[in-house]
Amino acid sequence: MNKPRHIAIIMDGNGRWAKLKKLPRKEGHKEGANSVEAVVQTALKEGIKVLSLYAFSTENWARPKTEVNYLMQLLTDTLSKFTEDKYKDVKLVFSGRRKSLPIKILNKLDEVIKATAGNKKITLNLCLNYGARQEITDAVNKILAQGKRKITESDIEKNLYQNLPAPDLIIRTSGEERLSNFLLWQAAYSEFYFTKTLWPDFKGGDLQKAISAYNQRDRRFGAR
Repeated sequence: MNKPRHIAIIMDGNGRWAKLKKLPRKEGHKEGANSVEAVVQTALKEGIKVLSLYAFSTENWARPKTEVNYLMQLLTDTLSKFTEDKYKDVKLVFSGRRKSLPIKILNKLDEVIKATAGNKKITLNLCLNYGARQEITDAVNKILAQGKRKITESDIEKNLYQNLPAPDLIIRTSGEERLSNFLLWQAAYSEFYFTKTLWPDFKGGDLQKAISAYNQRDRRFGAR
């Protein structure tokens, strides 16, 4: 059995979950945060080395201010949990643009990244204020600032937000089947798994089901 080394998840469906239950949208986000905890713990048990979560895109700032403010507070509260003992094996890293993020979030991010730097079993890559086109643009601008006139694929890879293996498996919840500006460079040979399950209902068993489906794939990387 060849388990994926790196799983990336587009966590979609919080708003629809709340609407179906006739609840405020914030309740969907709140239950979605519980799914994050369940999935991280399951990924640890399954021996996954890297887990990337699409938490907040650069486009999400267009949402109502009250919703954005609630999401920022929920993110701060969720980040605080990753210094608890049950996450002692989780190393947090961050992918995204620091600019535009509230100082409270940045301070909490820096605090948790520093506190978890020595943890080794799994790397949790939090994609926050993230956009893949922006990541590639930022990488190119960093290379140009170094004085390079000819840019290689290796140059771009070394200047992405994080130096992580490409995702073996990308999961999207809620029935949508698109990348939505997520890991466009890294996803060149990723396997995809789409599920109609809304993110707040996606728990450890759902992740195991996705891993089982991945294990049935024959990855060829264009070789045949």
